[in-house]
Amino acid sequence: MAGHSTVIIAYRRVREQSACRAATRDGYNAAMTRPMIGITVDNKDNTAESGQYESAIAYSRAVVGTGGAAVLLPHEADAVEHYVARLDGFVLTGGTDPRTEPFGEPTHVNARPMDARRQAFELTLLQHLASARPDTPVLGVCLGMQLMALHAGGRLHQYLPDVLQDAAVHQDNRLHAIECVADDSLVWDPVASGNVRPPLTHQVVSSHQQAVSDPATMRTVAMAPDGVIEAIDLPPSQRRFYVGVQWHPERMANGDDTSAQVNRTLFDRFVGACRPST
Repeated sequence: MAGHSTVIIAYRRVREQSACRAATRDGYNAAMTRPMIGITVDNKDNTAESGQYESAIAYSRAVVGTGGAAVLLPHEADAVEHYVARLDGFVLTGGTDPRTEPFGEPTHVNARPMDARRQAFELTLLQHLASARPDTPVLGVCLGMQLMALHAGGRLHQYLPDVLQDAAVHQDNRLHAIECVADDSLVWDPVASGNVRPPLTHQVVSSHQQAVSDPATMRTVAMAPDGVIEAIDLPPSQRRFYVGVQWHPERMANGDDTSAQVNRTLFDRFVGACRPST
């Protein structure tokens, strides 16, 4: 009987140790789970036969660096519903200029029209998100913000030199000021800003020749001194995270200055909103 008891005790210890290891492993996995974030890409040669998908590395690094896992999204409209069902958030990246015929206006003669397949894919993605999973976080950058505005019923300044005397300040990765104007927007960072309430100014990097003129059902939350709309959103009370910025936060997310902190916080908040709730 003594031997039998020893076997039972040893068996129980093995089970307890296995359960402990499993609990530790499951807890570790839960803590280390990264939200899966879809990142839109460009089509380099605009052809399905010889084109190549490409994405600036800075987008993936910004997502991964703030705790996410980056998934690049080919322009396959048939896969949109599967992306929406399985991914935790989306970054609509920069690019050239939207084609505006689908929105009732001719495309400007000086526009650099984006790949039509990419435009159709990203608008389908936004529409499917709105209808199937409206609380899924979305961050639009440059072109991505413009597509968000168009999808919301808004309009664009299709060529900034037509409406601005010094439109060049928004091109070629130049540094310029923006002013945050809404203190409940996820664009505003109270820590980096020393808890100063908007309006307040930060420096950002831009590279665009078009801009949102009317955000429609979205709201303006940041502007440049010349009146260009620099950020739009749906308030956190309506959507968990639905933000578009005209500048490129992924290009200035490193460093200790206030602007880098603001850009880093923007990605922190986006990735945090994408994290599955437990």
